[in-house]
Amino acid sequence: MKTSKNFISAFGEYILLMKDACKRPQNIKVFARRIIFEMKELGIDSITIVLVISIFVGAAVVMQILLNLESPLYPKWIYGFVSRKAMMLEFSPTIISLILAGKCASKIASEIGTQRITEQIDALEVMGVNTASYLIMPKILACVIFFPLLAIQSIFIALIGGYLGGLLLGKLSLFNYVEGLRLEFHMGELWYALIKIVVNAIIISTISCYRGYTIKGGSVEVGQQSTKAVVQSSIVIMIFNILITELFN
Repeated sequence: MKTSKNFISAFGEYILLMKDACKRPQNIKVFARRIIFEMKELGIDSITIVLVISIFVGAAVVMQILLNLESPLYPKWIYGFVSRKAMMLEFSPTIISLILAGKCASKIASEIGTQRITEQIDALEVMGVNTASYLIMPKILACVIFFPLLAIQSIFIALIGGYLGGLLLGKLSLFNYVEGLRLEFHMGELWYALIKIVVNAIIISTISCYRGYTIKGGSVEVGQQSTKAVVQSSIVIMIFNILITELFN
């Protein structure tokens, strides 16, 4: 019962904080500069890890398909077809989101949490700044804008990695692989992936901002709230992954 009350209280606090964060910025130029800064911190700095993980996972997926579906009964294009489905529908929008949750959620929560415990947020409020809008909304918009770009990049690199994995085993030709990638492709698959990554971007940014903004205590609590931000973001991402999958299928 106590846990239920704590959840309801925290959820209400989260909704009210997001409501304040969505208020009109007081200075549009400063707000725009902060969005660009957050895109660099949360988006551009995540490109390398997305590239590395995508190419190796893409290669591993195709290698597993080749080793487990090696049969004259299967057409040669099936490896590219299954690879595209796996990367576009699940890996890039969902697994990459979990990786970004680990990287970005902890960064956002610790950054805002440190500003809270060092009373920087209190100082801004004394000066009449809407700190929720100033600190939180640029991070949310940066994630919503840049995470879909990372997902598209991940899909492209993972599919290249898939061909390299097949090439490594010496069992897959470029023609057959590309034939499978193109087979029955429609833009609905890409839109599905982008919708999932946008929802995940909102989940990651809002939960981590909430955890950092409402922190009470000192440096120990900053670490605890950063961990909670990652764990809670990951759990909610998986819940919404099931809901979106059910909704679109």
